[in-house]
Amino acid sequence: MVTTDEIVAEEKQSSNFDLASYLEEKKQLVEAALERSLSIGKPEKIYEAMRYSLLAGGKRLRPILCLATCELTGGTTEMAMPTACALEMIHTMSLIHDDLPAMDNDDYRRGKLTNHKVFGEDIAILAGDGLLAYAFEYVAAQTQNVPPQRILDVIARLGRTVGAAGLVGGQVLDLESEGKSDISVDTLTFIHTHKTGALLETSVVSGAMLAGASDDEIQRLSKYAQDIGLAFQIVDDILDITATQEELGKTAGKDLQAQKATYPSLWGLEESRKQAQQLVDAAIAELASYGEGAEPLRAIASYIVTRKH
Repeated sequence: MVTTDEIVAEEKQSSNFDLASYLEEKKQLVEAALERSLSIGKPEKIYEAMRYSLLAGGKRLRPILCLATCELTGGTTEMAMPTACALEMIHTMSLIHDDLPAMDNDDYRRGKLTNHKVFGEDIAILAGDGLLAYAFEYVAAQTQNVPPQRILDVIARLGRTVGAAGLVGGQVLDLESEGKSDISVDTLTFIHTHKTGALLETSVVSGAMLAGASDDEIQRLSKYAQDIGLAFQIVDDILDITATQEELGKTAGKDLQAQKATYPSLWGLEESRKQAQQLVDAAIAELASYGEGAEPLRAIASYIVTRKH
């Protein structure tokens, strides 16, 4: 669980906004919605495998970003919650598949055994497939009080985000880059803006799309999300070196073992921290026109560079 000390200790904010309480409140709403979203059916094993990973905890940052931007741009939690749940389903699918032996080959995720270690590789692959398909069904069937065109736009955006133009494409280039010593910063950034950043960006933008935000708002929020997405990955690379397995909830040092290019391997730790902070500062600057209403997004951006897991 995200604690107040972890979040607030190094925040560079003049407001009294309590991010720890905000995240905990929103996380509880998301957890309850996820629990309701997927019940056990037949065959039971596949539903159990899907629920095992979907309900395994985590920060729930992506659904929270969706809810936050929907509210910021005039929408409601109710309008955005089905999409928020779908984002977490897609994210969970990516983690299940990423942990497979053919990919990053990890035994732990969020402090628990990975899906394939509990259910086997075959069921883990199918659990990821099931969650991905169900994400689109859930947005289409459960979104209420939103004009149909906005729902279609969100569904199209989700499809692009998870496909070859987004997450899948980034993962392919990541796999192809393992063990190579000549990976450039541009290539590394391409990998992570697609593999990690694309889903974070869509999490931010989809909430605003559901609320009917203007094109200018979408553009500003997209830039905010791109900056925090890249900062998030830089910090992930740093934590892979500096954090313990207990702090991360997954195996530490995996990037080094896999001979992956990372920002610290190219820049060093201090420059990586500096670059992450610059990205967060730029992201916060994109929110200037929103006033106090954007405090959750500002605080989340600051949290990204101070988090410990």
